Amino acid sequence: MKTKITTFFTALIVLLSISVNAQTFYDLKAKTIDGKDFDFSSLKGKKVLLVNTASKCGNTPQYEDLEKLYNQYKDKNLVIIGFPANNFMHQEPGTNGEIQEFCTKNYGVTFQMMQKISVKGDDMDPIYHWLTEKAKNGKMDSSVKWNFQKYMIDEKGNLVDVIAPGDKPYDSKVLMDWLNGK
Repeated sequence: MKTKITTFFTALIVLLSISVNAQTFYDLKAKTIDGKDFDFSSLKGKKVLLVNTASKCGNTPQYEDLEKLYNQYKDKNLVIIGFPANNFMHQEPGTNGEIQEFCTKNYGVTFQMMQKISVKGDDMDPIYHWLTEKAKNGKMDSSVKWNFQKYMIDEKGNLVDVIAPGDKPYDSKVLMDWLNGK
């Protein structure tokens, strides 16, 4: 009997320590493309679409649709955040300044762009660890397949779903249903 009680309390302590140490989306921080600190807790109450981006990819024209989507839904609490990454065939070789200039000049990007990071591998950024590991996000494991993979976060900071890189924003039923509250 004493062993069962000890086992029970040990398990309870482990579970409590996991929940106390669990990281939420709102605990994360990053740097904007111009080097400013960005605290994800500022996004409470908003829908967030996170996208790993690249300037020299076949999916790069998605910047146009993402900007259009942002302008259409920003007044309905949508935030889009682009994370430039050079993980796939070196399709984002530029500096943060060059990336920002490219996005502004070619696609008129006004949604939030962050500093270039890694979205896979040993140097994966903490935000992508959270997005891709069920143990951290509580929803699912995933891997970043290519540039312009999209992650949806709800108003409470929960991971909702992931959208394939090749799925264009307006063509994705999942994304459009989520934005329109279906």
